[in-house]
Amino acid sequence: MIYILTRTSISSAYPIFAQQGYENPREATGRIVCANCHLANKPVEIEVPEAVLPDTVFKAVVRIPYDMQLKQVIANGKKRGFNVGTVLILPKGFELAPPDRISTEMKERIGNLSFQCYRPNKINILVVGPIPGGTRGRGQIYPDGKKSNNTVYNATAAGADAQFPNRTKSLRFTAVQ
Repeated sequence: MIYILTRTSISSAYPIFAQQGYENPREATGRIVCANCHLANKPVEIEVPEAVLPDTVFKAVVRIPYDMQLKQVIANGKKRGFNVGTVLILPKGFELAPPDRISTEMKERIGNLSFQCYRPNKINILVVGPIPGGTRGRGQIYPDGKKSNNTVYNATAAGADAQFPNRTKSLRFTAVQ
């Protein structure tokens, strides 16, 4: 059994898209399906015990280092802290500890952090969130100016195309095959 302790505050984001779209979050290649949308390379640290006795509750500590002063723009145009959710894949036979097995002290440290199984038949795969963290995808430029790596294609040159001078009228383009 496991429970997770994070060193972040509460937010409102879940890795729900991967959960709804994929029966198993790990593809045959070993890649986590979240990487289909969130491809940016950001560090994440996790601490777990090297060995665990059967029927033992232990903690996994996940650290997501980022500048807590940075903000993201939300749907209503206001700014708030970054969001991130987590899919944690444990070895088969492991599962989330039931609430009655978690000490009062640890319940206080966990706070309102939500946990759920990825699927009812996959109790060793946990969806953890909401947790603030670095926004990891969707093609945006991060607030610190770093660009996300959602695509392998980048422009090979910078500048303006002289064949299309600035005009006040709109231009019409036709794609030909």
